[in-house]
Amino acid sequence: MKRLLLTVAAVFALNLAYGQQFALKFKTVEDLQKFMQWTPSRYPLVSAHRGGPVPGFPENAIETFANSVKQHPVIIECDAALTKDSTLVMMHDDRLDRTSNGSGAIGEKSLTELKQLRLKDNNGTVTSFQIPTLDEVLIWGRDKVIYTLDVKRGVPYRKMIEAVRRTKAESYSIIITYNANQAAEVHQLAPDLMISASVRSVADLERLNQMGVPNNRIVAFVGTSAPEKSVYEYLHSKGIFCILGTMGNLDMSAKTNGDNLYPKLIENGADILSTDRSMESAAELLNYSKEKGLNTKHLVLEKK
Repeated sequence: MKRLLLTVAAVFALNLAYGQQFALKFKTVEDLQKFMQWTPSRYPLVSAHRGGPVPGFPENAIETFANSVKQHPVIIECDAALTKDSTLVMMHDDRLDRTSNGSGAIGEKSLTELKQLRLKDNNGTVTSFQIPTLDEVLIWGRDKVIYTLDVKRGVPYRKMIEAVRRTKAESYSIIITYNANQAAEVHQLAPDLMISASVRSVADLERLNQMGVPNNRIVAFVGTSAPEKSVYEYLHSKGIFCILGTMGNLDMSAKTNGDNLYPKLIENGADILSTDRSMESAAELLNYSKEKGLNTKHLVLEKK
């Protein structure tokens, strides 16, 4: 496989051909930490919500992740649930009915039973794709993507961290938390890992710091509506990247009124857009990065 390290401008000059993929590559967890320290020249990215499902490609499937990286450099947001035999598998819902040809609760099924099922895309069409384990996903993602890993209710953070350690995925994994207590727990269990924490105000960040979570381990999720610019400015002054969730109203607004909304959100202060329209938003951010002359050594265009 031939690998070309390119500037963003050079990437733009190439048409996306079959067998070509964007890759985000980090050798060490320190490389990821440094990449996630905000500077004015930071490289903006999209986070493909549930991996970037489109017709024929279901959510939380390795095949969907692979389809996403053919189109653009990507952070993969994905969800882990626990089986009856204590294996972490990729699934957003507590039940199988919506996203597979099975039925019933995930927690009542063994991994062997789940591997007999096939995933459905968001239109309800059954595909040939299986439910992957978290370990399979982490192994696949090396030198391809950054993951933001979400655990469903009842899944211990300890088990997710064990999977990250087991597969040596520290350099491309960020653990999602929803409150300061969870963030503090993750930091105590794995002080080297990056954490996505809910930060919508100065007080939220101060609480995280008081509980022992340092700024250089935080990626701030600022919500699903754009905050005041002053919030971005404060977090950036602390070196913190900001994730804005566009899934929902902001994605709908872009679809209705124009995809040029996405670079405007970056101009306003967002650094990562977590979206259900990853291809549309990424196209805009790629153009934005070209116009601004932004690049990163961690972005590689691979040709097979």
